Amino acid sequence: MRRWILAIITAIAVQPLTILAAATGTTVTYEVDGQAYEGYYVSPAKNAPLVLLIHDWDGLTDYEVKRADMLAGMGYAVFAADLFGAGVRPTKVTDKRQHTGELYKDRAKMRALMMGALDTAAVKGADTGSAVAMGYCFGGAAVLELARSGANLKGFATFHGGLKTPQGQDYANTKGEVLVMHGSADSAITMDQFAALTNELEKAGVKHQMVTYSGAPHAFTVFDSARYREDADRKSWALFSDFLKQTLR
Repeated sequence: MRRWILAIITAIAVQPLTILAAATGTTVTYEVDGQAYEGYYVSPAKNAPLVLLIHDWDGLTDYEVKRADMLAGMGYAVFAADLFGAGVRPTKVTDKRQHTGELYKDRAKMRALMMGALDTAAVKGADTGSAVAMGYCFGGAAVLELARSGANLKGFATFHGGLKTPQGQDYANTKGEVLVMHGSADSAITMDQFAALTNELEKAGVKHQMVTYSGAPHAFTVFDSARYREDADRKSWALFSDFLKQTLR
């Protein structure tokens, strides 16, 4: 495991990694409301448009780092945020449920953590005025929370993310386009939830794309897992790539 070095939001990150397009990724320890979090930042150029990446219920792992590096190779700055806390990378299902459950119960904190990550990305030099948020599984649900908050981003994209809208919330304040990529064989997040979200977005007048992939279960993009589906992963990544090109022009 990497050695993490504590720093405040304005600190310079350490431990460079050589990645695609000769960009350099760094781990960044930053603070939100006095608590330390460990993110990952990579950028191919100063003031590159930003992708805010939100992890699944495993916390920020090598999977998110790999996806961030892929996006940097396409010309985007990426800040992979940490919503659990420095050193918190749960491996047991009970722990994963605990950490995600705490944030589902405290939506204000969830929003604050994502905004803190955006502030950190701005300090690192990303163009947060031209930004899209994307997330996987739990991270997808968090991204939709950010969309409902009225965050001034150009787009919000989810891969096999949670789709339910909490009671009392809606998409009236959503500013950017929403892209949802969902496996129609997902038993954790049903097609009824997918349809309900479609209706909500349409009612709120939010520009959106809702796409399903046949035979794809939950977590269909996770490399080297039993749930991985290459066809759905390839197609959803191509769609997301086009979404970024159109949104971050």
